[in-house]
Amino acid sequence: MTRRLISTGSAFEKNFGYSRAVVDGDLIFVSGTTGYDYATMTMPEDAAEQTRNIFKTIAKVLDEAGSSMADIVRAQYFVTDRSDCEPVLGVCGDVLGGIRPAAGIYVVAGLLKPEMKVEIEITARVRPL
Repeated sequence: MTRRLISTGSAFEKNFGYSRAVVDGDLIFVSGTTGYDYATMTMPEDAAEQTRNIFKTIAKVLDEAGSSMADIVRAQYFVTDRSDCEPVLGVCGDVLGGIRPAAGIYVVAGLLKPEMKVEIEITARVRPL
């Protein structure tokens, strides 16, 4: 299997020189994804809503890569405010509760833009044929 790049079409990807995801062998590495609705380039204020948007983006990317949310093996969550941990993790539990990937949550000083409260990175496996 060859290396394949996946894009959501976000201007961030082109301008900042990265891919939304890279498929390499049977692994899929999904870049840090924030809560933008990429169709409208809007960002909800609420951290839980941002997390829901993130998982919608990730689900689409994994589908394009030949995978699914059920194939996630690792998740890293970054939040800018400790008080957002429980709301964010609540959404993560709703979405990934049956999958239960290895995961970690980190409180960071900030993300690229002030409106970004959550960023999630995912590693998944390509579905066997």
